Amino acid sequence: MRRVVITGMGVVSSIATDLQTYWDGLIKGVNGITEISSIPHDDIPVHFAGEVKDFDPLQHGVAKDQARRNDRFALFALAASHKAVEDSGIKSGENIDPERFGVYIGSGIGGLHTLEKEHTKVMEEGSARVSPLFIPMMISNIAAGNVAISHNAQGPCLPTVTACATSSHAIGEAFRAIRYGYADAIIAGGSEAAISPLAIGGFYTSKALSRAENANEVSLPFDKRRQGFIMGEGSGIVILEEYEHAVARGAQIYAEVCGYGNTCDAHHITAPRPDGACAQRAITLALEEAGYQSGERLYVNAHGTGTPLNDKSETLALKNALGEDVARKAFISSIKSMIGHCLGAAGGLELVATALTLKNGIIPPTINLLEADPDCDLNYVPNQAIAEQCEIAISENFGFGGQNACIALRRVK
Repeated sequence: MRRVVITGMGVVSSIATDLQTYWDGLIKGVNGITEISSIPHDDIPVHFAGEVKDFDPLQHGVAKDQARRNDRFALFALAASHKAVEDSGIKSGENIDPERFGVYIGSGIGGLHTLEKEHTKVMEEGSARVSPLFIPMMISNIAAGNVAISHNAQGPCLPTVTACATSSHAIGEAFRAIRYGYADAIIAGGSEAAISPLAIGGFYTSKALSRAENANEVSLPFDKRRQGFIMGEGSGIVILEEYEHAVARGAQIYAEVCGYGNTCDAHHITAPRPDGACAQRAITLALEEAGYQSGERLYVNAHGTGTPLNDKSETLALKNALGEDVARKAFISSIKSMIGHCLGAAGGLELVATALTLKNGIIPPTINLLEADPDCDLNYVPNQAIAEQCEIAISENFGFGGQNACIALRRVK
């Protein structure tokens, strides 16, 4: 089987829209969660989110006509993809065959801002006033389509939609496509822009969101005080490439993708399986494929949403997958404490952080973790980054509907 490596990365996040500042913010424990500024929020007790501030797509490689014809989520994907492609140095028709170059970019929700805007038109002016661009701006696969057009990627194109596991599944399936010979490189990840009245209202009424009144208390993964997640937005994109192809063109390598687990709880539409058994199996599958040995130093970029049910079941899944003694030696953190829960973009942004953790030998913290929960009793690297060189890492994400994804990376020496 062919080896797969990460040769480029790009981000759009509430902390930063460039890779180095994003990483610096994560290891410094910068809180990107602020009071919501883009929409009114006086009618519900949810006032904070991980918003991307002052985003001008024209400053991030997006053409003017694209900027006018795309929803915010697709603009995030275009921007992050341009950064990742530039970082990688890959160029269709020059150092990769266009027919061997793919795009796997998903979104959990898609063009929600466009949907809300056009629905308002229908209600106020009638159906004849709906924009002819409504459908191509709203559909969830359009980010992948536009990225493929921008970079002449004529190979496999497979957007995924698995809620909060979306971009982890996209990256995992891209890994398999390259490993088994269907492509030489794939632009992979996810994008989301769902900080809107409809989405916040929906998550609020389903009792998923934190109602805390302080930016340092709203996103509290693994903390006893946690009461729900806080919404974020952005995009995380990686360039996956076959190892020999990357070496032949002299590409930089951040990490090797070496394992992937994909399972379903088959339990409940929103709640995770309490015993964490299927999440555990996704973790086990990824680590087994990666050839993990129990003595290796392991970093876990946790799903870590800050919801009472997830954090408890995720802790149990890790203990059962690794064995309790090994689980207690692992280094675990949730960057959702800093950027919020970016839904379909979460896995992409978190895999970028995971790759940089292996490359740089620094583990980002779970900030604002002040009160230990007896049910969440592992090492979640509270509040301060630590210098620790791990050889292997996993990034795990679990979505509504019970979809579980886990990706394993190895450090490239």
